[in-house]
Formats: sequence, structure tokens, C-alpha cells
Amino acid sequence: MLEEGTLRVLLVDHDEDRAAAVRSGLEAGGCAVVAVVPEARDLVALVRESAAEVIVCDLDDPSRDALESMRALYRDEPRPVVVFAARGEPGQIEAAIEAGVAAYVVEGLAPERVRPVLEVAIRRFRAHQALRAELDGMRATMAERSLIERAKGVLMQRRRMSEAEAHHWLRRRAMDRGQRMVQVARELLSNCKAE
Repeated sequence: MLEEGTLRVLLVDHDEDRAAAVRSGLEAGGCAVVAVVPEARDLVALVRESAAEVIVCDLDDPSRDALESMRALYRDEPRPVVVFAARGEPGQIEAAIEAGVAAYVVEGLAPERVRPVLEVAIRRFRAHQALRAELDGMRATMAERSLIERAKGVLMQRRRMSEAEAHHWLRRRAMDRGQRMVQVARELLSNCKAE
């Protein structure tokens, strides 16, 4: 059983000696290295198998396949990903960020710097996830409002109701049925299409 606060880390590094040094640095920093793999391929499966909370990739040059694997991870099993790379071409850094990388550190990895970099990456990742959830919530709310407005428009047109009357009708119907207004609006619009 891991101590509270111990980060479960998946380490990606093809160089065994460097991976051993990084692993020592991670463990000295209070992390538990749950797996070490030579390449960033099928990260989703690796994360699911190892229950890793953070992915540390020490790569000489992140490949297109590695970035695609990180993109799939960000989409399917979001986790903070930290890339330590030998080079930092602007296009390469941009591609990594678009793939969901939380931190991209150029000029390699010093084992004693790993934990502070991970902490920053985790905080940045969590902030980004919170913003993403908020945006998704706002989109859902706007979509629901749009449905309600469309349903009111149907009621106004077909039943010659005012906007206030249509709103009241939808609200009353929702209360009578123990449903949300958006459910009543969706049902009304669905019935209109069926006619």
C-alpha cells in the first residue's frame, strides 16, 4: 500500500541506465515508480494496467507515435504527462502541448529536479481539467437552453402562445411530471418531428 501523497509514476525511457537514475530520483522524491517502459506506445493500456497517476517521459526526441499515444491518453484516461526532451523545437513543443502534455522540459532530466517539476505539472493539469469541466458544463447548459427556446418557439407558433405562456407551459408540465424542463422540451420537439 502506498503512503498518502505518494505519486504513482509510469516512467518512459529507452535508456536503461538513465531510467535507473531517474527512477532513483523519483523514489528519493517520494514517488512510487509503478512501471518503466522503453517507449511511449499505448499509454492508455499502460496507465490502466499500472494505475499510474503521472507519466514521466524522458525522450531524446518525442516521435509522432509517442505524441499520438499521449493524445489518446489525454482523451481516454487523462493524466499529467511530463516530457523531458533533449531538444525543444517550437513546433515540437506545440505538438506536445496539443497532445495534452502538462510540462515540457528541455535539456534532459536531472533526477533531483523531477519532483518539483511533477508538482507544477500536476497543478497545471488539474487547473486545465477544471477549466475543461467548466467549459463542458457551460456547453451543456447552453445546449439545454437552446432546446428550451426551440420548444417555446414551437408552442408560440402552433398554439399561439406568448413567450411567457410557453415558458409557463413547459415549466408546469415539467413540475407535473417530475422532470426537468429540458426533458419536456426534448420530448415536445421529438413529437413535432414525428408528426
